[in-house]
Amino acid sequence: MIHAASDFLAETTGRLTALSESAAAGDYDDAVSLLVESLNAGGVIQAFGTGHSQAFAMEIAGRAGGLIPTSKIALSDLVFFAGRPVADLEGPDLERDPDVVDQLLDSAPIHPEDVFVIASNSGVNGSIVGLALAAKERGHRVIAVTSIEHTHAVTPKHASGKRLADIADVVIDNLAPYGDVSLTFGDSYRAGALSSLTAAYIAQMLTIGVVERMIAAGQEPPLYISANQPGGDEHNQVLEDTYRGRLRRLG
Repeated sequence: MIHAASDFLAETTGRLTALSESAAAGDYDDAVSLLVESLNAGGVIQAFGTGHSQAFAMEIAGRAGGLIPTSKIALSDLVFFAGRPVADLEGPDLERDPDVVDQLLDSAPIHPEDVFVIASNSGVNGSIVGLALAAKERGHRVIAVTSIEHTHAVTPKHASGKRLADIADVVIDNLAPYGDVSLTFGDSYRAGALSSLTAAYIAQMLTIGVVERMIAAGQEPPLYISANQPGGDEHNQVLEDTYRGRLRRLG
């Protein structure tokens, strides 16, 4: 029996309810507008996250019920496409290194019309801040998903002194607490991480927002059908061919 199950449910559902209310109140409208503008211009949504925030990028890019013109950028791309040794992926060094950004972007299929959605709970690591800065310098719009509570409680690690939230055109608070844990056991043991749960919800809200906006404008949203249902592969392939060479989901 897990005695704290109801406590964790309350922590989770309270935050998801708050996120839902924010979405219903229009707090995501600016982010949805950037996404729709990019898609209408022939762009692709470029999703990036490191550590556990890679799960956010996977919610955005390449999943059933998601948008087809989406691509995932990952630190593992440096091994797959830029010739870095696999050993470089061990430990936190790449995540904290701002010098990997140019190599990462140069190895990715990025076009001027693309928009970036970058997730990081802390919002301060070098690769996260560096990629956001580089994307802005290259003329792209940036949407950030981060914990406002956590990011303002820690010192920026990038030489610019900036956080992800300082750079993005639109910032969405994932409502995760400082340290990303919600429950305390005994005197000092803490568990019950939340950022992956809230970030996944935000990713789906953004997708839903784009779908609603496009349908309201008389457009057909380019959505994936599950490959595990009849006709899924055929449907997806036709739409993916429109973006041939521009969609990446490895790593």
